[in-house]
Amino acid sequence: MAPVESNAVVTERESVLQVRGLVKHFPLRSGIVLKRQVGAVQAVDGVDLDVRPGETLGVVGESGCGKSTMARLLVGLEKPTAGSISVTGRELVGARGAKLKALRRDVQMIFQDPYSSLNPRMTVGDIIGEPFEIHTEVLDKSKRAERVRELMALVGLSPEHIDRYPHQFSGGQRQRIGIARGLALDPKLLICDEPVSALDVSVQAQVINLLQDLQHQLGISLIFIAHDLSVVRHIADRVAVMYLGRVVEIGEQVKVYDNPQHPYTRALLSAVPVPDPKLRGLGNQIVLEGDPPSPANPPSGCRFRTRCWKAQDVCAEKDPQLRDLEGVKVACHFPGA
Repeated sequence: MAPVESNAVVTERESVLQVRGLVKHFPLRSGIVLKRQVGAVQAVDGVDLDVRPGETLGVVGESGCGKSTMARLLVGLEKPTAGSISVTGRELVGARGAKLKALRRDVQMIFQDPYSSLNPRMTVGDIIGEPFEIHTEVLDKSKRAERVRELMALVGLSPEHIDRYPHQFSGGQRQRIGIARGLALDPKLLICDEPVSALDVSVQAQVINLLQDLQHQLGISLIFIAHDLSVVRHIADRVAVMYLGRVVEIGEQVKVYDNPQHPYTRALLSAVPVPDPKLRGLGNQIVLEGDPPSPANPPSGCRFRTRCWKAQDVCAEKDPQLRDLEGVKVACHFPGA
């Protein structure tokens, strides 16, 4: 599939995924018998995203910023508190029955841990073929075994190992099994929730290269969630930076990495390790003070202001919204260097 031009105007019809005002609050309750809600964990709080056909959107941020919760919302594993999730122009939120089942075919997920995400009591053939048992209309039962073998070969596994169990494979091979399962229904969008964080560095490169090859071959879109900014820079076309449940900066990968506008993005990128020992210490590393605030009690105004060296009175009074600047969208009152 030909790449989408970076200056293309994304419409709902052109987008594989369109997210508007996505919110997920988990209630906090108190009491033993008569429990009452005393607050809420604001895991995701007003996220807007677009994913174009054939592109990779990288999502980065600290642990607890809402990346994985957002991924679970996008595949329907969690119900949003508010907001809209549109898959190829069809609304996911509130969908039921056959409509929801059809939408789930188009959005599949690869989980972080290749050890716990596979049922140890099922053979590889059964694991990869399980989507066909749920979506029986996709493929005739007589053709499923052959399709499973094709999927195994597609991700670099030997079809001869179809009757083996997960414990007989290495970590990288198990993640390939998860990828094959995710591709079984020919989805439009594959959500990768930190798919290489549990793997050795050499194996990480193999899995990343496999995902890129599959994307070029099949024309699918990817949402790639990760902590490792170097990996995201390698694979992503665009990058969204999340902080405390919100996207604070989003734009083309080159622009975000080479000229970050949000102070939090600058701090994240300054912490990336430098491989060459001669160059270490020459950059301006930004060390943030303190821990991220609790998502159950976020600061007023800008959520990053309690750790930001640029913070002023307006940052506590007014919540910054995403706005176009230097080719990216940034939520900051004082963006730039």
